Amino acid sequence: MAKLNTPDLLGQFKDMTLVELTEFVKAFETEFDVTAAAPVAAAAAGAAGGAADAAQDEFTIILEDAGSQKIAVIKEVRALNSSLGLKEAKDLVDATPATIM
Repeated sequence: MAKLNTPDLLGQFKDMTLVELTEFVKAFETEFDVTAAAPVAAAAAGAAGGAADAAQDEFTIILEDAGSQKIAVIKEVRALNSSLGLKEAKDLVDATPATIM
């Protein structure tokens, strides 16, 4: 089998339906034991030249707006707080701004 380069792969993906792409992503995640989750914004760096006295290991996450990808946000809220059911996560996302954890 010939090796495909990035432009060839993108051309193939453009011809696929959303359902086919979703199935591909799931198969890719399973095959390579990875997740295709969107990266979470990193916290801002500390003051220039100053070293942190102690690394912070607990954070308060506040959801200000769900944006246009509400279903994806609900999934991520459930991933962050596994004690929430689907309804509770949806209610939390609907009640923005809300503290996630």
